[in-house]
Formats: sequence, structure tokens, C-alpha cells
Amino acid sequence: MIGALVSGAAWTEDHIRPARILVVDDDAELRRFLATVLRANGYNVDTADGEQRGLQSLGARGADLVVLDLTLPDGDGQALLRAVRQWSQVPVIVLSGRAEETEKVSALDAGANDYITKPFGVHELLARVRAQLRGPSTVPERATLDDGYLRIDLAERTVTLGGDAVTLTRKEYALLAMLARNVGRVVTQSQLLRELWGPTYEQDTHYLRILVGKLRQKLGDDAASPRWILTEPGVGLRLLLAP
Repeated sequence: MIGALVSGAAWTEDHIRPARILVVDDDAELRRFLATVLRANGYNVDTADGEQRGLQSLGARGADLVVLDLTLPDGDGQALLRAVRQWSQVPVIVLSGRAEETEKVSALDAGANDYITKPFGVHELLARVRAQLRGPSTVPERATLDDGYLRIDLAERTVTLGGDAVTLTRKEYALLAMLARNVGRVVTQSQLLRELWGPTYEQDTHYLRILVGKLRQKLGDDAASPRWILTEPGVGLRLLLAP
């Protein structure tokens, strides 16, 4: 069954070596399972059972991505995350049984790139891993995102649907551009509110809800069954735009 999950997308962008993933989790059975699945998909995998061993492994061997549990025997995963962010921008996917919105927001604000709640689907995890390994969180200046229908040109500041121009307000475009620069990754509500309205508006989530609704309407993106803009309830937004 694991063999059927092989995607062939494990190589880093320089195509020289497979990506190295560090799994930090105190559950030995889950560590073995994740290592088996990730290796079956062509990744190199290191594992650690706690905060200190995770930091030691990352410092000694490095990693292209970290899968991190928040509940560790020798500390909290967020402490590890904060320590890592002092010297590294390696992508971190939190994989945790903590489903509370406050936990998700706290982890993402602390520097996590993504958050998956246990129990989880293997295919979803692999998709999130691929999204993080595609490249840096900020796309190049002349990057164009295009899935064959929706096209976002961040250099020209243009958006088209099926070749037809979409007219957006300044705030609508700023929201879409921020999501596009972090495509595939959760951008928290507080990050969006700070960027779009300023630091004094971080609690005014109704502004964001209204703006997202207007942007969805112009893109023809149904909130009940979204094609591009996904809401992580109470946490933030994610743009999905697969070529």
C-alpha cells in the first residue's frame, strides 16, 4: 500500500539529491510509520523523539523540512520551533493532536509554515510536504502563478480568469497577492490584518471576512466548496493553485 503512495516529487529544486525530512515526535510507532511512508516517496528521513535530539539532529545533519509534534517528553514543540527560528528558516509542518484554534494560531505565528491535526490522511500530509518543498515562501519578483484558468502575475499586478481580466480593488489585490506569495501555506488572520490594515486591527476579523467574501465573488470561488481560497476556521487562509 505504501508503494502506491510514491509520488516521485521528493527531489530538491537543484535535482542533485532527495530532500531530507526530520520527523520529531515522541510516538515511536508513528515515527516509524512516517519514516516508512516518506522514504517510500523518495525522501531521506531522520527521526528524533524529543526537543533536544531534534535540535541536535537539525544542527548536525540539517534538513529541508521538519515535521514536528508539539507534545514532546522533554519540552514543548513550540519551544523547539522558536529555537530553530533564531537561526534557520527551514519549513516546519506541525503535526499535532492539539486541535484548538489558539494552538494553531500560536504555532503559525511562532514560525510554523503549516499545521496538520491528528488523526491525518497520508495523502494530505504528502501534498503538504510537496507544497513546502517547492521553494521559498516568497515567490520571485516576476513569478506568475497559473493553474490554467486563474492566472496571477505579481510583477504586472494583474489577475485573469480564463484569459479575461479581473478588476480588483487595492485591498482585494493585496490580499490575493499575500496569499499568492505564500501559496499552499496558511497565512494567519493576524498576519493578514497587520499587513492589510495595520497592527491596531489584528482583532478586527470582520474586516477580513468581508474582504474575502468580495474577493471570492469576483473569482467565482464558492465558499462552501472553494477551488482556490481555503479557510482554516479561526486560524487563517490558504491559497491553492496547482499548475
